[in-house]
Amino acid sequence: MRNLTNPASIKAKGFLFLCLGLLSALLLLFEHPTLRVAVLLAVAVWSFCRFYFFAFYVLEHYVDPGYRFSGLLSFTRYVISRKRHKQ
Repeated sequence: MRNLTNPASIKAKGFLFLCLGLLSALLLLFEHPTLRVAVLLAVAVWSFCRFYFFAFYVLEHYVDPGYRFSGLLSFTRYVISRKRHKQ
């Protein structure tokens, strides 16, 4: 698969991700409209955002500046290969 380089396509892709996330969150809240579900959903979204930041910014800039991750599969392979080298 080739890299997406068209700025308009990149922006459209980001907007579609935003719409998908909002729609799924709204559908979940409509199905179970409680404060508890809303708070748990907010914590889950925040936690995944922080993990993404950790996986792609913190590791590249502070743990291993020589490695560039290209996605979550690349990150997973990196973590697994690091565990194998330590054993």
